[in-house]
Amino acid sequence: MKSAPLVADAQLPREGGLDRPLTEVAVGILIRSDGDFLLTSRPNGKVYAGYWEFPGGKLESGESVVQALARELQEELGISIGEVATWKDETVDYPHALVRLHFCKVLSWEGELQMREGQQASWQRLPVVVTPILPGTMPVLDWLAQERGHIGATNLD
Repeated sequence: MKSAPLVADAQLPREGGLDRPLTEVAVGILIRSDGDFLLTSRPNGKVYAGYWEFPGGKLESGESVVQALARELQEELGISIGEVATWKDETVDYPHALVRLHFCKVLSWEGELQMREGQQASWQRLPVVVTPILPGTMPVLDWLAQERGHIGATNLD
């Protein structure tokens, strides 16, 4: 049984109403050997600008999740991904779009990080210290906390 989508900013109207198309998005969780993971800020000019998230972007026609992730991380960060493990999916109902996030753990990559869209980057561990966190990122932090045996690791209060 599929769970209901995570609803972000439920008090705001949904652009396009209830029959909006579902946008497929590939998301990369870059994990270093020390266990730290990369969060990037959403660039100015985008919805939720300044919020922290895992990098990635929309699938183009005919692309697999891993192909889209490789393209997006090259475009956004200037890196070429190596070992990737598809992990979990989460549907998020944002006011501006209904998205299905395909989360992948990226365990190896080549190249130095370049912030090609004017975003910021921060290597984090649990609990994360950057804020605000994009709503669609919160489940991943919870999953990482569960995997790593942390309790209350994503509490941002």
